[in-house]
Amino acid sequence: MPKPVLYHIPVCPFSQRLEIMLELKGMRDAVEFRVVDITIPRDPELLVKTKGTTALPVLELEDGRILKESLVLLRYFDERYPEKTVARSDPYERAVERLFISHEGPFGNNGYRFVMNGDRAKTDGLRDALLADYRWLNGKLIQHNPEGTFLFDRIGLAECVFTSLMMRFWFLDYYEGFALPETAEYARVARWGAACLTHPATQQVSFEEIVKLYYDYALGAGNGALLAGRVRSSFVLQPDWPGRPMPPKDKYERIASDAELGLL
Repeated sequence: MPKPVLYHIPVCPFSQRLEIMLELKGMRDAVEFRVVDITIPRDPELLVKTKGTTALPVLELEDGRILKESLVLLRYFDERYPEKTVARSDPYERAVERLFISHEGPFGNNGYRFVMNGDRAKTDGLRDALLADYRWLNGKLIQHNPEGTFLFDRIGLAECVFTSLMMRFWFLDYYEGFALPETAEYARVARWGAACLTHPATQQVSFEEIVKLYYDYALGAGNGALLAGRVRSSFVLQPDWPGRPMPPKDKYERIASDAELGLL
């Protein structure tokens, strides 16, 4: 039987949140996943389907219709496969969930700006901006489920959205030495984050994979762009990441070579 086809980058947070959704629903095999290599020009046939846009993920339905944007696709999957709903059903809780999710844009942007920063003098300000986001999340979690683990009584849509971003922020642990302060104003969000990161449905990527593939992001080059003196992106599919060495952490001092990163 034909299946919807998801064109995606396995290490992309916006793709992973869809995988988490499908795992939670027990529907991972209902969708065909096709990997897109972002280090080479897009397949012309895919560009025709997307009307020239290159952002991923992209979902092609069985009849050829196209859907984009991960938050839209999360809702689509939850409604198309309703046997086990991930989003909240209560109208009030659904509104709270949407409010919580509305902060994913600033949260993601602040994390990526931090890792892509090349100016040591800006690190404190970037760290503070991300910590402010964590405090906001902490406050909402205390407001709606102070003694619990997730936003509500189980892992849900909000966790699908944020878990993949928190996993990408492993690159901040590695390249910036970032960690949440062990104080009361972060205690609730720390408990939530730990539960999200260790849940069986969220294990599509690993710390090692994120750190190796996102090395170029740490130097300010995203989406397969090449850094000075390099001929291969850290996002190349081959050599595969498990066989590469861990990258150097000194992002403010130099750019590691292709050979040093195990890309040749």
